[in-house]
Amino acid sequence: MNPLPEMLPRLLIDWYRTHHRDLPWRKTRDPYAILISEVMLQQTRVETVIPYYRRFLERLPDFASLSQVPDEELLKLWQGLGYYRRAAMLKKTAIAVMREYGGVFPVDFETVLKLPGIGDYTAGAIFSIAFGQKRAAVDGNVLRVISRLNDDARDMTARAVRREIGNALESLYPDNAASEFTQSLMEIGATVCLPNGAPRCAECPLQTLCLALKRGIVALRPLKKHPKARKIEKKTFYLLRCNNKIALVRRPGQGMLANLYGFPGEDGLLPLAECRRRHRDWEIRPKSLAAKHIFTHIEWRMRWFRAETVREDPRFIWATREELEEKYPVPNAFSAYRKLL
Repeated sequence: MNPLPEMLPRLLIDWYRTHHRDLPWRKTRDPYAILISEVMLQQTRVETVIPYYRRFLERLPDFASLSQVPDEELLKLWQGLGYYRRAAMLKKTAIAVMREYGGVFPVDFETVLKLPGIGDYTAGAIFSIAFGQKRAAVDGNVLRVISRLNDDARDMTARAVRREIGNALESLYPDNAASEFTQSLMEIGATVCLPNGAPRCAECPLQTLCLALKRGIVALRPLKKHPKARKIEKKTFYLLRCNNKIALVRRPGQGMLANLYGFPGEDGLLPLAECRRRHRDWEIRPKSLAAKHIFTHIEWRMRWFRAETVREDPRFIWATREELEEKYPVPNAFSAYRKLL
């Protein structure tokens, strides 16, 4: 790759000091708090994360509390953020830190990479922001900035390319400003060098250096691969009630939405007559509700029915509406149930 401009850190840090957003995780150098924020922010909007971050740290302020929290409570705290496996992995990280390092986050980079669920990006963010070390945190935002800055047409998802860009950035890290440089790269990608052909180039402190802008091909960088078509899965779910309680099912411990709670259902978009044939002891209302939920690689297309029964089937967990809202972690994939309550 072409060398990065030596003035890159100075331009970005000067811009960052004036234009950065006031975010709660920028008020701390606690590696635990920064870890929580970085994991929450992966593929989730900042505005969504802020209340989750505050609530999470209020309940689980350190590795000790996270290592001991019941899984169900942890998943409830995470409910709505998606990617629930990340919450489970955070707990494994906390358990490892407590067991192997007495609750103190290690200050050796290679040691941290051996902790559960921590890769190059997360470790780089923690070590530069919390510890002031010259470690790059290369995510999609940073890759987009560098791809446009250098008019780099390589595949930015390739591990070798990410590593090369990280090494190039680390060679430029200024003394005593590692935290600001890392966060300035994140910030410029999140607020100015936007994806999908809508960057705010006129506001960018790097506009005089940006090769893609000079060549009029900003929208073509980074090079986009054609995404794989999502797999479509069709499902029928029931909001089944009995004695003012609602039927829930615990999902398996492996696979999609593992260990979370959902609703009775079956594969396929079943017509009313077929639903009634399969569940003769339920009174299924004739009007259905259509819904869909998009995961990363799968799309659920759903049909929902309301139903009543006079007997609490022991196959299900029966929860009051208050318990459903406060106790059981129900992912957003099932959010259509709220329209039926």
